Amino acid sequence: MHSIRIQFISFITALLLVLLLLLNIYPLTSSRDAVFEEKRSSMTAQASTLASSLSGLERLNPENITEVLRYLDLSGYTRVLVADRSGGSLYDSAGQTGGQIPADLLTCLTGKTVFRSSFREAAFLSSIAIPLSAQGELTGALYLAERDEERAEMLLGFQNRIRAASLAIGALALVLALVYVFLLVNRIRAIVRSMRVVAGGDYSYRHVNRGRDEISELGEEFNQLTERLETTEEQRRRFVSDASHELKTPLASIRLLADSIVQNENVDAETMREFVTDIGNEAKRLQRTTDKLLTLSRLDDNAERELVSVDVKQVVLDTLTPLRPLAQEKQVRLETALEDGCQIRATEDDLFHIVFNLVENAVKYNVPGGAVQIALTGDEKQVTLAVSDTGIGIPEEDRANIFSRFYRVDKARSREAGGSGLGLSIVHDTVRALGGSIEVGQNTPQGSVFTVSFPRPSSKEET
Repeated sequence: MHSIRIQFISFITALLLVLLLLLNIYPLTSSRDAVFEEKRSSMTAQASTLASSLSGLERLNPENITEVLRYLDLSGYTRVLVADRSGGSLYDSAGQTGGQIPADLLTCLTGKTVFRSSFREAAFLSSIAIPLSAQGELTGALYLAERDEERAEMLLGFQNRIRAASLAIGALALVLALVYVFLLVNRIRAIVRSMRVVAGGDYSYRHVNRGRDEISELGEEFNQLTERLETTEEQRRRFVSDASHELKTPLASIRLLADSIVQNENVDAETMREFVTDIGNEAKRLQRTTDKLLTLSRLDDNAERELVSVDVKQVVLDTLTPLRPLAQEKQVRLETALEDGCQIRATEDDLFHIVFNLVENAVKYNVPGGAVQIALTGDEKQVTLAVSDTGIGIPEEDRANIFSRFYRVDKARSREAGGSGLGLSIVHDTVRALGGSIEVGQNTPQGSVFTVSFPRPSSKEET
């Protein structure tokens, strides 16, 4: 696997090479093409002037051609050649009269003007062949050739300067890129080191961010994740500790009662029955705690539920039936105000546990002569279930923690009432699993009110 540093450097080097190549090719190509166009224009104009002068002669021959060309400035050309219409050389400044003439000139004898220009041998080599005519008839052709070393030298000097500048710019850019990549990779490695520290179990560690770019944003996300991990780990440890304590207490009671029976040989039947009854009660308490722990475990695993359309009002009425004896024992009234047609997507068991836990807590932590009100309302978007009581209430500083597992506002009274501190956690997690929300507030004039809201199912979900 290649290092990200090597990948960055390779990419930047390739990009620099492409840019430098374009920098060296495009300006030179443009300059060369500009010279070609300038040559075409100037040589075409001068060739046309010469052709016009030669076309005025009655007959083309070496003597009168020489006479005409003597008055014209042809010093810039390496070769001036005039041929008759059959291709025979009449005048050649290179001293090759009667010799082989260029192929472009032969092409020109068909009536076409031929221009060529190229850059080679450290010079611009240009030529033009233009037909000669008199009174509308082709009489011959004119050929001009030029070798421009001065322009070529300027272009080569320009090329050398661009090459030197390109190398300097490329070297500087590469150094800056290496420094940038080094700093960038070090910042990434710092995050990796932070991850390894947290992976080792130190959830209190926080990465130090510098700057306001995407890497800093990644560091912030890492710190937020680490903070959540730290919170989760603290909750896990507290949960294990509390669960161990909750399970240890009834087990210790059972063991103590069992030891008492074993050590006392002369235990009468009534005392034995009391001991066995106490053991049974502790076993039931232990069973309730383990059942709730298993429920929370299933909620944590996000086990799939087969949701159906449930009538909340009917579930509330069914749930209140087993709670009425408890309410009568505690001298608490159960009052209901339930609207019809409140359907949600849930399971009857989940909804039963939600209502049962809320109403049971409202009864247990109420006062003699108090009341529990269960109100059910619905609109187009949601169904709302409110359970309020006139009991001891929940202090404001404890409301943020009451849904935490094993949390009790009044530990002594909770144990007396048989509470394990898991009921509201189950309610909270079940409501969230069904897509709803739960809030707790202060009832008037005293007590607490729990408000649970569920989304209304769409028409497609209802069918």
